[in-house]
Amino acid sequence: MGDNPPVNAPTDSAKHGRMLVIVPAHNEAASLPGALVDLARCVPAADVAVVDDGSTDDTASVAAAAGATVLPLACNLGVGGAMQTGYMYAARNGYDVAVQFDGDGQHRANLIAQLAEPVLAGQVDLVVGSRLLGGLKFRFHPLRFIGNRMLALLISAVGHGKVTDPTSGFRAAGPRAIRFFAAHYPQTYLGDTAEALVWAGRAGLRIAEMPVRMKQRSAGEPATRSLKGFWLTMRIVLAILVDCLESRITFDKDQQEPPQ
Repeated sequence: MGDNPPVNAPTDSAKHGRMLVIVPAHNEAASLPGALVDLARCVPAADVAVVDDGSTDDTASVAAAAGATVLPLACNLGVGGAMQTGYMYAARNGYDVAVQFDGDGQHRANLIAQLAEPVLAGQVDLVVGSRLLGGLKFRFHPLRFIGNRMLALLISAVGHGKVTDPTSGFRAAGPRAIRFFAAHYPQTYLGDTAEALVWAGRAGLRIAEMPVRMKQRSAGEPATRSLKGFWLTMRIVLAILVDCLESRITFDKDQQEPPQ
């Protein structure tokens, strides 16, 4: 995570900018209304884009009824494809900060302003909300905790600064990170979180973590609560090691303009 720059506490002097909240959603018609109400209450000035990742339920209509912009995908691409779609939209429309926010109710909308503040203040390019900083308590399934810890140690060891929670999807990205992720974004399992940090670090983006509280999952079953999920995590470990052998990703003129 680069030189792991310090992140100061939010201040009134930080600039305010246009914010886009990107919500990747696949068959989340049941949980999405609550998340969108939470966003409307806590960040009323932000625009919300729900990326409908090939849902077969009423995700798109629920999002539209709540006033969100719906970015439909013809088929299920996974979180990586959904997030890259959101970043492309953010880049084309010139947003100052893009926040990744899950539609399953785990992320807390009242923490978005705090998460985005260092980005809007120009301190860093990407802020990751960590469930493991500041003595915060979050109950991980044992297999998920092992995988998360292994990825954290690996990413920290390969020279991207200390990382505590590389699988957290609660993030805020500034203009440089938005343009980079619009052009380059991992599509593999957990690539949208752990591998994306490696790519961003290799591109020279300034990255930091901030302690956040998240709600425990109330429905659904994450893939990491299985041996299959654990082995998929090992595949990401291998992918990160391969990434380290490749040449540095250059943040060049190709990322200065939004992709067409």
